[in-house]
Amino acid sequence: MRPLRYSINITLDGCVHHEAGVAPDAESMAYWTREMERADAQIFGRVTYEMMQDAWRRPPSGVWPDWMEEWEHPFADALDRAKKYVASNTLASVDWNAQLLSGDTGAVVEQIRRLRAEPGEGLSVGGVTLPLALADAGLIDEYAFMVNPVIAGHGPTLLAGLRDRVDLELVDRQDFASGAFLVRYRPVKGKAGLA
Repeated sequence: MRPLRYSINITLDGCVHHEAGVAPDAESMAYWTREMERADAQIFGRVTYEMMQDAWRRPPSGVWPDWMEEWEHPFADALDRAKKYVASNTLASVDWNAQLLSGDTGAVVEQIRRLRAEPGEGLSVGGVTLPLALADAGLIDEYAFMVNPVIAGHGPTLLAGLRDRVDLELVDRQDFASGAFLVRYRPVKGKAGLA
């Protein structure tokens, strides 16, 4: 079985909107690149997939756009070549090294359960809605939160609507020069919510 890791940027008040945190810098992008490279595949919902594709898909010219800093290229390269799974009921097809996971929430959760049961290094999930369903199903083996020194005051919050409490144990903490810090947790074995 390969572990399913949920990683996301959040604010101090738990907001997960991608524009609410601190802008990425070379240090945080290097971290996210390493995380991506240790996964066999990325799993996204439709909204996250489209957002990531709009920002990080290699242009047809093969040359990254001028707006992209050189230190962002390794992240862009890693995401561009990564295997991806996309959970969606509205997309008819996907590309960009992606495979569609369709059906209702229960069907998608079961497809991801089967992917998780395969051998490998691990799977990474991002976004807001899909990780909530996976956490409710007890499928997330590791949570990694990059906590940014910002109070957003509004926006979607981390795992809002989770059915059951998930007790976690801290396994790592890393501080960043920007004032952000990364905390990595695993669910406590034997507690409710574990699959």
